[in-house]
Amino acid sequence: MSDFVQSLRLWFAPQRIREEGETPDYRFSLANERTFLAWLRTGLALVGGGFAVDQFLPDLRWGVRVGLAMALIGAGVLCSLRALNHWVRCERAMRRGEDLPVSRFPAVLSLVVAVVALAMMVVVIFGWAGR
Repeated sequence: MSDFVQSLRLWFAPQRIREEGETPDYRFSLANERTFLAWLRTGLALVGGGFAVDQFLPDLRWGVRVGLAMALIGAGVLCSLRALNHWVRCERAMRRGEDLPVSRFPAVLSLVVAVVALAMMVVVIFGWAGR
């Protein structure tokens, strides 16, 4: 729990990362930043997809429409938060000369997106309309 709290503090004070270990090759830090930005873009796309489902499928049953939209928006929120957490964890590991942290998050996110996509395929094929 202490490591999580320390990582959380670094979200809002990233300059404190410099207090640990040695400065890694800048190429690695910049690659870490590009990965962070890619995760943010993914989060934004998921949020946008959630809003699109809600706004452009008005004939879909309310519960189905809101469920699909909330699943996508929730995945976008988690993706954005995970991006920041992963950036901090990787930066710290590089400074300490440790292995980069592993995560189950990509697998979980992939499964959530796949389940929502399958549900949307069912909606498109069978046309569950009505409120």
